[in-house]
Amino acid sequence: MLKFFKYLAIVEGYSFLLILFLTMPLKYLGGIMWPNKFMGMTHGVLFLAYVVVTIVLAQMAKWSFKKLAVVLVMSVIPFGTFWMEKNYLEETSEVEA
Repeated sequence: MLKFFKYLAIVEGYSFLLILFLTMPLKYLGGIMWPNKFMGMTHGVLFLAYVVVTIVLAQMAKWSFKKLAVVLVMSVIPFGTFWMEKNYLEETSEVEA
């Protein structure tokens, strides 16, 4: 479950960066709307999956509230999921599903 969560965090992080640095400038500077609509929906689904899997994993691994809060907050900070996946989850052992 932890391995799946780490991959999900990376994909969600990339989708967030694509919105911020590619599709938003296309929308507001170039007037091209469709990439932002597509990536917005994709990122929305990935973000919701990230939140749900975070809560499930926190219950399974018996994380403290502080750890749960940090992992959730990292999803709304650019590059946060990459830092969190690499450094913050390093000490967490694999949780059997």
